[in-house]
Amino acid sequence: MNLSQDHKILGLVLDWAGTIVDFGSLAPMGAFVELFARHGVEITIEEARVPMGLPKIEHIAALGRTQTIAAQWSALHGRPFSPDDAQQLLKEFEPMSSKTALDRSSFIPGFMATYQALTNQGLAFATTTGYTRKIMTPLIEIARAQGFKPDLVVCCDDVARGRPDPMGMQACLQAMGLQGKAAQVIKIDDTAPGLAEGLASGSWTVGVAVSGNALGWSHETWELASQTDQAQARSGATAVLQASGAHEVIDSVADLPLAIARIERRMALGETP
Repeated sequence: MNLSQDHKILGLVLDWAGTIVDFGSLAPMGAFVELFARHGVEITIEEARVPMGLPKIEHIAALGRTQTIAAQWSALHGRPFSPDDAQQLLKEFEPMSSKTALDRSSFIPGFMATYQALTNQGLAFATTTGYTRKIMTPLIEIARAQGFKPDLVVCCDDVARGRPDPMGMQACLQAMGLQGKAAQVIKIDDTAPGLAEGLASGSWTVGVAVSGNALGWSHETWELASQTDQAQARSGATAVLQASGAHEVIDSVADLPLAIARIERRMALGETP
């Protein structure tokens, strides 16, 4: 199928943890569990994952409102979890999260080959993240040293309103020179808030099921799982991402060219985001 320029994807906006680094989005989880444990509150990995994709201050606040966590906090502190508590916990969380993020800063398998191939085809790249600038600064430097140089990295505290608001996406569109062409851009993410910022900007969205938060397995666990277990896990994660508005769902960014081709076929048939 010959595609006109109007039916071509011109830019890609990528999330970080669970999308291009940190297979399974495991780094934030341990930090959240340890953070609340320091204050005598027990939370599970499953509870920590629920608000994933939000700016970290909002993630902490959302955890503080969770029924079981809120009850523990009130029992220990004699008052409800407050916005001031969330701010204090963020100050503690940033250095903890910086360490865990660095420990899991390796690219998702296949990402760099995909990035280089798509860059050679003329596609522009930018990124957004729920991490703060303090957490991201060393990660950005490591990624640049390995050859990943997006036009812009928008951290959650770089904008007045973070995910699911489209401010971060709008900054990315401007940096890529694609203002007014959101319908020719794809947001790739592993969380509902991250997909939502793409939808709110008028862009296509691609969810990553196997490498991301929706599944939450390490790469080693995935590789060792039976095909039956993989299929069941993939199906569940895919359903979560589709329910969050993903136009297409792939296992990981290594499959991104396939998703681009499918979306461009949809564009040629007259579909829009």
